[in-house]
Amino acid sequence: MTDFTAKKVLVLGGSRGIGAAIVRRFAGDGADVAFTYAGSQDAATALAADVGARAIRSDAADRQAVIDVVAGEGALDVLVVNAGTLVLGDPLTLDADAVDRMIDINVRAPYHAAVEAARQMNDGGRIIVIGSVNGDRMPFEGGAAYALTKSALQGMARGLARDFGARGITVNIIQPGPTNTDMNPADGPMSATMHGFMAIKRHATGEEIAGLAAYLAGPEAGIVTGAMHTIDGGFGA
Repeated sequence: MTDFTAKKVLVLGGSRGIGAAIVRRFAGDGADVAFTYAGSQDAATALAADVGARAIRSDAADRQAVIDVVAGEGALDVLVVNAGTLVLGDPLTLDADAVDRMIDINVRAPYHAAVEAARQMNDGGRIIVIGSVNGDRMPFEGGAAYALTKSALQGMARGLARDFGARGITVNIIQPGPTNTDMNPADGPMSATMHGFMAIKRHATGEEIAGLAAYLAGPEAGIVTGAMHTIDGGFGA
């Protein structure tokens, strides 16, 4: 376990799934953790009470709301952007507003959150965004818009890593493959198909993703930046 005592951590999208596992990991390692949620108030309240974190209601599709939450936390040591949404389907019939909302949440929110965090972030801080292996590989139909959002994060991380590097602030993307969450349960209807693409034929756990986040936020990863860290059981191999 990494010691994050006296470190200030904000997780955007932390009430469920991967986000909740990340909140638990940092809180368990001693950090002062705040996290945002949108619709899962009961889950957020229970998690906050369980680990001693602070829950903040905020809509990741609202640019100003994202900026305000990050600015309100002051000088962070670690920002983790986990908020995300998934829209799949035939691009000829997908609702354009749903696609634009996904772009707002999956691309615009991480960019504006990272920039706002860097304004006050302590030197040597960490910015970590949860992307997807689908930024590298989209092996089935209907995922073009989603893959677009996850590929966009790669360029963002490379650019911001250079912009913030002089202050020792690192910017990294974690790219999970199939992970056991409400959005993509291990026993869901697509599991067999997804496992067919994988070398290790199982979903990841939230705790495994959180462990990688903790490494990237820790002292041993101080020179790791502008990089994509795929954790996918060989889905993209």
